[in-house]
Amino acid sequence: MGTKIKIFTLSTCGHCKETKKFLNDHNVEFDFIDVDLLTGEYRQEVIDEVRELNPRLSFPTIIIGEKVIIGFREEELKEELDL
Repeated sequence: MGTKIKIFTLSTCGHCKETKKFLNDHNVEFDFIDVDLLTGEYRQEVIDEVRELNPRLSFPTIIIGEKVIIGFREEELKEELDL
């Protein structure tokens, strides 16, 4: 699959960990950023990026191509990733 997957997470977030595990269990490649571990100006830039995609700034915020999925939604992920 050529679709780029990016996840904005928090290092302490259970739903974020579930999402990463789900993707790993299905051998789906993805990039993730633990927003709470960032510092300084870069942290603010990433928070602003997440807020544009998800005004509630909740986690995980998952981007699959042009699609944004908020939270660990297993069925929606399966559908979007053809699993």
